Amino acid sequence: MKIDSNESSVPDVDMTPMIDIVFQLIAFFMVITNFEQQQADERVTLPKDQLAKPPEVKRENSFTINYGFEKNKDGEITDPTPYLFFGDEKVEIENAAVKLRQESQFYATIGTDLADVTVEIRADSGVSSGLVQKLIQMCQEEGIEFQRFALKATQKAQ
Repeated sequence: MKIDSNESSVPDVDMTPMIDIVFQLIAFFMVITNFEQQQADERVTLPKDQLAKPPEVKRENSFTINYGFEKNKDGEITDPTPYLFFGDEKVEIENAAVKLRQESQFYATIGTDLADVTVEIRADSGVSSGLVQKLIQMCQEEGIEFQRFALKATQKAQ
């Protein structure tokens, strides 16, 4: 009896599904990644300072307040009144105590000591320092009682 010996061939592997999966994973991780700029607001142009530097350790308990002006698509100020921006909602500083109290109550509810919460203030370079001080004083009032603050700025090129 004669046996045919056929040469075995290496099967071809179709890599197309693997490439599709890799690209889907990349897209998925790009969407869920928490970028630092998510808390940024285009209505706030940070002041430039030579001493500005990012924090060395990421703050655990912090929230960001954006303090700036309404601007058009070209970046020009359309309303000279500075506003606090909480997402899509804009609030004048006189009416901000309610929002700040809500933030304070949130941290108290989840059991975080308010002394451990950092309030990061992103104030536009056009907002006067007196208004930023007024905001800090408001954050320290009874019923709100935040104690730690960080002011954001852009590092000036030397």
